Amino acid sequence: MPEGEQITPKNNFFLLGQEEAEKILLEGYNSNKLHNSWLISGERGIGKATLAYRFARFLLDEKKRNGKQATSLNSCPDSYANTLITSNAHPDLKIIERDFIETDRKKILKAIKEGEALDENELKNLKKSAVIRIDDVRLINEFFSKKSSDGGWRVVIIDSIDDMNTASANALLKVLEEPPAKSILLLISHNIGQLLPTIRSRCNKLVLKPLSDNVVASLIRRYRPHVDEKEIKGIVDIASGSIGRALNYIDSNALDRYNKLEQIASAGKNFKLQDMLDWVNEAASSEESFDMSSELILKFCSEHVISASDIDGMAQVWEKAVKILRQTESLNIDKKEALINIIVNLCNVM
Repeated sequence: MPEGEQITPKNNFFLLGQEEAEKILLEGYNSNKLHNSWLISGERGIGKATLAYRFARFLLDEKKRNGKQATSLNSCPDSYANTLITSNAHPDLKIIERDFIETDRKKILKAIKEGEALDENELKNLKKSAVIRIDDVRLINEFFSKKSSDGGWRVVIIDSIDDMNTASANALLKVLEEPPAKSILLLISHNIGQLLPTIRSRCNKLVLKPLSDNVVASLIRRYRPHVDEKEIKGIVDIASGSIGRALNYIDSNALDRYNKLEQIASAGKNFKLQDMLDWVNEAASSEESFDMSSELILKFCSEHVISASDIDGMAQVWEKAVKILRQTESLNIDKKEALINIIVNLCNVM
């Protein structure tokens, strides 16, 4: 894939580091005992959605195998089925995810009707709803009520099931009770512990592990070939086994922000106030920046628990940071104030 082109699970035909999960799916398919509901869980950015699309392409390209046993989930990017999938046009694949809010949906539909594409800034500012709505889940029943286009599989990917509210989750339960033949649901979850036990019990589970450092480094070289080895090592150290997080960190200059945080914290109680304020102002400049900076703070705390002179104190700083960041989101606390509080606590135990 050319550098700079946006990598999405839908257009990414390359998956590395989740061979065990692929093997499980392949064995189920080859034995004709493939469960019709799979819960694919694990950390963000480790390949869950990429695996789901990879398996969907494999199933929807079934006729090319002519009944032969499959040895991998590979499929040809240029096949007719895959061309349809990449362009969101395959009649036997249904993607359920958070839709755009109503005003932005109308904006998109208006642009399509008038044949005028939204520019980059307009696309960037489009907002999605907070949850997957019950009406979206009900579309699955309508989808499964129709015959497949070629007598083959019908596939639904829900990305992610964590985004469902109680009503939509209960609607999904009804779908899971009696799915039709040659249909499969691939449910993606970043936090399986938050799901309804009844949903978990109705699905086969694929728990994907964080990627090894070597795999993350290899994927960085593939997707960001301009990055030098020193930066790759630094990014790998803070990415926690997630290539999605690693690429976001590269594109957002997160390593520089992490190193500045380390400089501030290493000064302990003698930290420079202006350095901290500069860091906080940059961190709170946008929602995306705040979320990334919050990740970096928690990463820094967890990495330094063992090496800190006050281990108990550092552990308490981490716990307080988690609590403050949660309250910032739920109680709408000022982001700069929250970050200053956390960093001062951090400097006091370094």
